Amino acid sequence: MSAQASARLTLLVMAKSPEPGRVKTRLCPPATAEQAADLAAAALLDTIDAVAAFPAGQPVVALAGCLSRAARSGELVAALRGIPTPAQRGTDLGQRIAAAHVDAAALLPGRPTLQLGMDTPQVNADLLAAGAAPLLGDDRRDALDAVLGPAADGGWWVLGLRDPADAALVADVPTSRSDTGERTLRALRGAGLRVGLLTELTDIDTAADVQAVRRAAPGTRFAAAVDATPAVWARGC
Repeated sequence: MSAQASARLTLLVMAKSPEPGRVKTRLCPPATAEQAADLAAAALLDTIDAVAAFPAGQPVVALAGCLSRAARSGELVAALRGIPTPAQRGTDLGQRIAAAHVDAAALLPGRPTLQLGMDTPQVNADLLAAGAAPLLGDDRRDALDAVLGPAADGGWWVLGLRDPADAALVADVPTSRSDTGERTLRALRGAGLRVGLLTELTDIDTAADVQAVRRAAPGTRFAAAVDATPAVWARGC
């Protein structure tokens, strides 16, 4: 039996092609557009590695943008070989998230989805397992309808849904706000879903975040990218 056939969970990654000037612009300055894009590419590659290695899940990467113009384009194309990459659709992030869950469910029907972005290269098998277990629980008394991992900036880094159609509940939740996580949790629980909270992580928005995530993710491509230009990130903290 293939790994895809035996997987019980869809690991959905929301990704934006790391093109200079189009990703991580809040890091500029202290970084150049090229340095910020390289950092984003490294984080995405680490995320792909993590989800591809998780035995209970089949990765799907919902992609916005063109990889031919991305930093580390060749590495990304190679890493994504064999992984479905449906294009993101929708006019804002909330709508794109909801649509990505629907598209992933169409590709891999009957499976819960565990969705994360490309800003948490510190994600590992233990964190993925903690998110997957409540959604895959065979005993409904212990199972949950959703899991949410809060981010240190007030947003969230992971959203898991036993029924991917429930992503419609967050389509209109404003994103990139200090209360996005709180609003998302309220929307899920307000619809009657049983929601579990996961470990809080820091995602990458500022130079200080870069340093914090680098400490949490030793041995990753992201850490190596930060270490290659240490003076840049020291200036931003």
